[in-house]
Amino acid sequence: MLTRLARHLPCLVWARRYDREAAGKDAMAAVIVTLMLIPQSLAYAMLAGLPPVTGLYASILPLVAYTLFGTSSSLAVGPTAVVSLLTAAVLGPLFAASSAEYEAAALLLALLSGLILLAMAVLRLGFLANFLSHPVISGFMSASGLLITLGQLKHILGIRADGENAVELLGALAADLPQTHLPTLAIGAASLVFLQLARSRLNGWLRALGCTPKVAGTLTRTAPVAALLLAALAVWLLDLSAAGVRVVGQIPRGLPSLDLPPADLALTLKLLPAALLISLIGFVESVSVAQTLAAKRRQRIDPNQELVGLGTANLAAALSGGLPVTGGFSRSVVNFDAGAQTPLAGALTAGGIAVTVLFFTPLFRNLPHAVLAATIIVAVLALVDLGALRRTWRYSKQDASAMATTILGVLLVGVETGILLGVGLSLLLFLWRTSQPHIAVVGQLPGSEHFRNVERFAVVESPTVLSVRVDESLYFPNARYLEDRIAELVGQRPRIEHLVLMCPGVNLIDASALESLEAIGERLRAAGIQLHLSEVKGPVMDQLKCSAFLEHFGGQVFLSQFEALATLDPQTTRQAIGLRRPAGPLPRQSAVPGESGKRG
Repeated sequence: MLTRLARHLPCLVWARRYDREAAGKDAMAAVIVTLMLIPQSLAYAMLAGLPPVTGLYASILPLVAYTLFGTSSSLAVGPTAVVSLLTAAVLGPLFAASSAEYEAAALLLALLSGLILLAMAVLRLGFLANFLSHPVISGFMSASGLLITLGQLKHILGIRADGENAVELLGALAADLPQTHLPTLAIGAASLVFLQLARSRLNGWLRALGCTPKVAGTLTRTAPVAALLLAALAVWLLDLSAAGVRVVGQIPRGLPSLDLPPADLALTLKLLPAALLISLIGFVESVSVAQTLAAKRRQRIDPNQELVGLGTANLAAALSGGLPVTGGFSRSVVNFDAGAQTPLAGALTAGGIAVTVLFFTPLFRNLPHAVLAATIIVAVLALVDLGALRRTWRYSKQDASAMATTILGVLLVGVETGILLGVGLSLLLFLWRTSQPHIAVVGQLPGSEHFRNVERFAVVESPTVLSVRVDESLYFPNARYLEDRIAELVGQRPRIEHLVLMCPGVNLIDASALESLEAIGERLRAAGIQLHLSEVKGPVMDQLKCSAFLEHFGGQVFLSQFEALATLDPQTTRQAIGLRRPAGPLPRQSAVPGESGKRG
């Protein structure tokens, strides 16, 4: 009973072996992550178009929910830049930012995201996230980082420049640049310089001064909090708010009340596609980080249980006045490096945020928007990796095309449209690639039982047996291509009596491909040639046994290609075995870039 319950409540597993040492490490990690999460929560709420306190609310109950249902010991859940950007992109055209309707819609978006993630867990649909390929995600992250940066420059400059895409934002920034508010610019620029130096140089400087690596790392991670407090102090002492510097203002003190988002069927239907997109992107981001960190400790996470953890975290955010949440990369790495041993570190972090909301929100009253914008810019620029486009182009021009489409779509059209364009192009390119599978004529390597591509290796070919290897699963997009290719190869070899289809790379034969195999067999029989199969995988063989194909095609299914040739043309097989394999590099082995299609 307890084992079955532990499957749904992973906290029961680690709680049984929890000790004082783990508690101490979790508490230390929680202190560090709390100091990092406070400025990030305030900043990401502002990025999402919500009051800053919303980010703090979204960093309390969601973390507790993930502690109960999540499987990663290091993943730090809360508001993130990408999810906040998506939230703003969805709700911005519908309602005025920070209005009551906007806040209610954000809660509904979090509720829908939570329900979608839980539904995916029940149906075990975590595989859907695989449709977001790495090039698309990488392009989306880079473009989002650039778009967020452009969107936050107005807070650094103290102007009002709005836009839905990069072109509109650049135009608005250029038009309003003469109205730059100099005190705001001074605060924003100083914050940017301070935060960037803290990120890149402070650790080394502190260690040079004699600090231990642990102390230096802790002080470096608390630099954003120091920037917030120093900026708020400067605004208070110099009365800069009276000079026009925009500040956060009064932040409500106290814990959020628990309440369901208002029910609105029309708005629910309108937000549902966006909630699905946020759920998938958040899940991919979280699982990628969690798996990377788990591998470093030789641990494992359960992706389907992660759906439950993230789903309940978003439900908790919806019930407690937050916004959609997911696992953050930078916070999770800090949590890992700080020594977090169990998900309880997240619950302790939630406790630290709750204390902040109860007692310390007056400290942020004079907090300038410019310093929050600087915090966002420094954080999201780490997501930008335009060099990945060049590296991907060298390896795969098709994947690079999907990445470039995503980047341009996000920057020029919009966030949702950009990622949908990237995903759509990735799927189309996949279908195009697999619709023309690599099909190689193979021969026997001299002195061995191995078979390789005749265009790459010096091999022995049988005059009466044509050996053809298929390097792709057979399904409806490539079924006709297989028929045409076989007909072409047979037409070039009038002496053959047998054709062996070698299937080591075939993991699936769908109904369309089965029809094509039957048609190939009939055409070959009419030409006096018998079709055979070799090296068919077990699951594919099980599929074939469910049809009448094996009974009617008239050929044999061989365990190996060597067995096939030894049975159908033993003389050529003996001749090839007796030959000595040539020493040195094999002839016809292509090393020319762009000829990767000639597989061995």
